[in-house]
Amino acid sequence: MIYRLATGLAGPALRAVAPLAGGVLRERLALDVAAQPPGAIWVHAASVGELNSARAIIEALAAHHPVVVTTNSTTGRAVARDWGLQAHLAPLDVPGAVRRFLDAVRPALMVTVENEVWPNRAAEARRRAIPQAVIGARMSERSARGWGRARGLIGPVLAGLDLLSAQDAGTESRLRALGLPQAALAGRLNLKLLGPAAIRPGPESASRDRLWLAASTHPGEEEAVLAAHAALAARIPGLRLILAPRHPRRADEVAALAIAAGFAPERLGAREVAAAGAPPLLLIDRLGALGGAYAAAGVCLTGGSLADHGGHTPWEPAAWRCALLHGPHVANFRADYALLDAEGAARLVAPGTLAERLGAILADPGRRRAMGQAARRALDAAAPDPGPLVARLLALAGGARGDAGAASTRPQPPANPQGPNPLARRGRNSDIHGPAGDHE
Repeated sequence: MIYRLATGLAGPALRAVAPLAGGVLRERLALDVAAQPPGAIWVHAASVGELNSARAIIEALAAHHPVVVTTNSTTGRAVARDWGLQAHLAPLDVPGAVRRFLDAVRPALMVTVENEVWPNRAAEARRRAIPQAVIGARMSERSARGWGRARGLIGPVLAGLDLLSAQDAGTESRLRALGLPQAALAGRLNLKLLGPAAIRPGPESASRDRLWLAASTHPGEEEAVLAAHAALAARIPGLRLILAPRHPRRADEVAALAIAAGFAPERLGAREVAAAGAPPLLLIDRLGALGGAYAAAGVCLTGGSLADHGGHTPWEPAAWRCALLHGPHVANFRADYALLDAEGAARLVAPGTLAERLGAILADPGRRRAMGQAARRALDAAAPDPGPLVARLLALAGGARGDAGAASTRPQPPANPQGPNPLARRGRNSDIHGPAGDHE
């Protein structure tokens, strides 16, 4: 009640200042959304990372049904438009904006990707009998405790869901305790595996045997990487390194570290990443190049794991059959790294052991390739089939339109569901958040 009252008062105040605030606020208030034919599937994703993770689902839905995408960021909106989809900034969760958006779009189904709870949006959809679904949901124990103190907000939202696909069993049980109906549970789906699983790497090449990658590194990690490379380059002829800081804006800083370590780094610039002809040290200084780096390198150290940043996803390098190295800080993907370690696809390193363990892999190309193949097998075994979930979503949309045949064809994921900016994923796993704000 307090939330609805507060947002009800905020809406008119925001609308009053909209002429002074520019186009973004007007769009968030749904003041200029043109009326369109009813019956589209409304897919909402927070930003680029969520869009990329769900691209296989979104494109499979769009192959059978009109889709309208909303995001909370202008970059996310641009990505969806680049895919050829109609896209808008999402309406703010104030009653007037939600009503105006729904009046214009008149969706047959609302699908939220991963992680957002907006009470007014959910309540207005229930009032209009619009089915609601969440895909790839994740909720940590910490967030569940936070939402437990806000049951009045999250309880009605969960109770009104027609379908929810969680990433893991823990999320399912926490959401059930907060009010999710058992009947709404669909099969679990880790969205972040769909894009990597659709990658089809080319044949192995000997050029990968002497090229390694340090991907998405953070401050404090590049020094260890450069020290290891210097130690190994002295005894492994032709050894090459691709160094890709997590944030390309740090490229000047990282280049200075490389020069201080005795290297003359070549900046990526306009060149494409390729195993053949790569310089001794290539510094990636722009977004969108990691896919080529994974394809070129035979061994990948995943950044954010030597320094305590929770680690970044191992699945993109696994898709390209990279042998994997990681530090001890992998809280964001703990189960994933444990699986890859157990399968012989990955090895734990520390700054002091990186050179030794990397050198052992580089000295044995057969072992390097076996680790990469094990990583790809683990990905293929873990990756979910999105077809059943897409069929259920299409059935919900078809039912809302009275179109019983909408889900008659089993959809397949697209050939390459990577977004145009594969570096733009969030560094931490998504978690359900919204007005209560307790996301990790």
